[in-house]
Amino acid sequence: MKNNEIKVIKGLIAIFIVALFLSGLTAIPVAMELNALLKILSSDSFLYYWLHKVVTAYNQVNAQFPFLLYGYDWLAFAHFVLAILFIGPYRDPVKNIWVIEFGLIACVLVFPLAFIAGHFRGLPIGWQFIDCSFGLFGFIILWICYRKIKNMVLKDN
Repeated sequence: MKNNEIKVIKGLIAIFIVALFLSGLTAIPVAMELNALLKILSSDSFLYYWLHKVVTAYNQVNAQFPFLLYGYDWLAFAHFVLAILFIGPYRDPVKNIWVIEFGLIACVLVFPLAFIAGHFRGLPIGWQFIDCSFGLFGFIILWICYRKIKNMVLKDN
């Protein structure tokens, strides 16, 4: 039973690590990704309008103030570092439960950041909800891991 629980925990943590890494990876080729999305979206949709506005702003900033896009590089870096952090609980979930707790707190903090910063930066509410979905899904994955680790510890005592 314990081995099955460890396998489930490790599998969920692996999904979380890969999701963090891929999320960081997508912060690097932003213009390419946005242009690809624009090609497949209907030009009369709100999403097309919004993404066209975003890619136009990105291109303008890149042309005039490329140093500001250094923030995207740091965003990617932060995702990579956070993904590495979760290797600890992947190796030993019980010993590194604090990393899971850290992740749960970080997932909850996505919500106020998305709604507060999103409001002041003029992001559409739908976009803010999309950002919140990362916190929600991450929280669900980590909460399952957390409960399984706690249950294993209780059974061992």
